[in-house]
Amino acid sequence: MEGRLYLCATPIGNLEDITLRVLRTLKEADLIAAEDTRNSIKLLNHFDIKTPMTSYHEYNKIEKGKQLVEKMLSGSQIALITDAGTPAISDPGEELVDMCYENGISVTSLPGPAACITALTLSGLSTRRFAFEAFLPADKKMRRIVMEEMKEETRTIIMYEAPHRMVKTLEELEEVLGNRRMALVRELTKRHETAFRTTIPEALKRCREEGVRGECVLVIEGKSRALIEEETRESWLMMPLEDHMEYYESRGMDRKNAMKQVAKDRGVGKREIYQQLLDEKE
Repeated sequence: MEGRLYLCATPIGNLEDITLRVLRTLKEADLIAAEDTRNSIKLLNHFDIKTPMTSYHEYNKIEKGKQLVEKMLSGSQIALITDAGTPAISDPGEELVDMCYENGISVTSLPGPAACITALTLSGLSTRRFAFEAFLPADKKMRRIVMEEMKEETRTIIMYEAPHRMVKTLEELEEVLGNRRMALVRELTKRHETAFRTTIPEALKRCREEGVRGECVLVIEGKSRALIEEETRESWLMMPLEDHMEYYESRGMDRKNAMKQVAKDRGVGKREIYQQLLDEKE
């Protein structure tokens, strides 16, 4: 039988969220590769799964990945699980998937829980377009670069954060993103699950006063089109009117159409631009 890798989504809290397909696959696999075998044994024992386990995590993903690939090339069926949620999302499983494709090994993903998607659906913010940032980089320089990119992101942003870093992260987010709407979601699918709509400053105030417990997901609204248009208009307004006209005329636009475009850029009527140009000549 041809070897295969099965990406098996496991519960992020409530054990009832595991699928029948994942349970069957975990029982029938030759080997389960787990991020933390000490954590995953609790899940396997709960569902009476006796399949052997081996560790596969961030610190052994290269060497252990090679070993797992060799097993699959020999015909082994291997199930990959993370501590909670869907493997390969902000997880070393992505490297194993890449290694499988490089070696012609089939991969299939068994859908199930993912904290990022669960939090997004609870947020009440736009779900049509979103960007997943996972955990922000620990390196200060890279962290700042990512946050500056987030500042211009128009899609809904989803990110993870540990409770002991929440206040610091919210302080940085307020500095860079300002008063954005957001949802703070914690302890997903567990007994003490909470999700509340707020703003970045209000979330910061609440976390300072009440503290933070449990793993958190932050869902933050993207930069609005209205704000982008306002910032663009303000940048044009800082340019002298004749320079603004020259910008378009130097690109082959006649004066009449240039005035029309300049008026649009500045958010005023064409007659007003015409009058200002006349006034500047006098």
